[in-house]
Amino acid sequence: MMIDDERARLKMVDEQLAARGIKDRRVLSAMGRVPRHRFVEEALRDRAYGDHALPIGEQQTISQPYMVALMTETLALKGSERVLEIGTGSGYQTAVLAELAAQVYSIERIVNLAAKARHLLASLGYRNVTIKVFDGTYGWKQEAPFDAILVTAGSPEIPMPLTEQLREGGRMVIPVGERTTQVLKKVTKTYAGIEVTALTGCVFVPLIGGHGWGDADA
Repeated sequence: MMIDDERARLKMVDEQLAARGIKDRRVLSAMGRVPRHRFVEEALRDRAYGDHALPIGEQQTISQPYMVALMTETLALKGSERVLEIGTGSGYQTAVLAELAAQVYSIERIVNLAAKARHLLASLGYRNVTIKVFDGTYGWKQEAPFDAILVTAGSPEIPMPLTEQLREGGRMVIPVGERTTQVLKKVTKTYAGIEVTALTGCVFVPLIGGHGWGDADA
């Protein structure tokens, strides 16, 4: 089974990522190493490397591989960065970031998901990941500033605390729009202010929190 998983993973990298324009060799290599099948339920294992998102419980999802690659590539990580992730979920995107950055700080609002991801990432040997349960729309002020921020849920607007916690020259990738459809945006912090670039349409679960979709709207 391990050989089949590895073959499926390499096929995913070739056909879903490289063939669709993902060029960063470090991103392609990282996604060729991270065992995506470990981050989904056993019943969905045979679909783990398919070109789609999958449910992970708690009304949350593991993102489509291409979207994970695109968001990660946009951050342009070189290996020395401190990265903040909003929405740990299954921990898959967290693992990809951990392959590419010096330290990953990840926030998850759902206790059960945070606990499962923490255990799985530790079992896979990731020692450069710290996870906490919190409202991610407020960021992680105690560990700021960050070189890069990745948000894995759709927000009605770009949360101000996150832009404040970006280092000058830092990049953030975040889906922004309505509850059901968003536009993936790249946010760059410069000495003159914030630059925002639209990348592509996307569909993510809502970003719940004080600077996202409020709990009352959940």
